[in-house]
Amino acid sequence: MSVLTTFMRGVTRLNDFIGRGIALLVFAMFGFLLLEVGFRYLLNSPTVWTNELSQMLFGVYAIMSGGYIMAHRGHVNVDLLHSHLAPRKRAVMDIITSVVFFIFTLALLWFGIDVASESIASWETSYSAWNPPVWPVKLAIPIGTGLLVLQGLVKLLEDIAIAFNLDYYQPAREEPEDSEGEYL
Repeated sequence: MSVLTTFMRGVTRLNDFIGRGIALLVFAMFGFLLLEVGFRYLLNSPTVWTNELSQMLFGVYAIMSGGYIMAHRGHVNVDLLHSHLAPRKRAVMDIITSVVFFIFTLALLWFGIDVASESIASWETSYSAWNPPVWPVKLAIPIGTGLLVLQGLVKLLEDIAIAFNLDYYQPAREEPEDSEGEYL
C-alpha cells in the first residue's frame, strides 16, 4: 500500500470517526429542547440556557460534519450533466470544478482561523443572560473546515487516479460488503 493511499484512507477514517461522534450531538440537542418544553409548559419555568446551547451545538454539528458528508458523497450537487457522463469524464469534470471548492474552503479556513484566534484571545462569551463561552464553537470552524479540505484533497486524488486510469489506485473508502463477504 502506498503512502498516498495510506494518507487517503487515514483522512477518510478520521472524518468517519469524527462524523459518527458528532452525529450524537443530535440526541443532546433533542434532549435539551425536550427539557425546555417540559420546563416551560409543564412546570411554567422556562430556562435561559437550553435554546442557546442547542444553537451552539447545532453550529458545531453543522461545521464538523462536512468532511464526513464529503467522504460519503452526501453533499448536494447538480446532476444534470454530471450523472450522464462516464466515470473518467466525470472525474475530469470534478477535477476542474475542485478549483472552486478549494478557493471557497481555503478562504473559509483562513478567515475561520482569524475569527477563532480573536475569539480565544478575548475568551469571548455570548453576552446573553446565560453568557456561555463562544470561543469553542468558533474554534470548530477552522477544525471542521480543515477536515473538509483534507477530505476534498482525498476526493481530488481519487478523481485524478480515475481520470488518468492509474493502476496502483485503491479507493480510500472501504466498499460495503454484502452478507456473503463480496463487494457490492
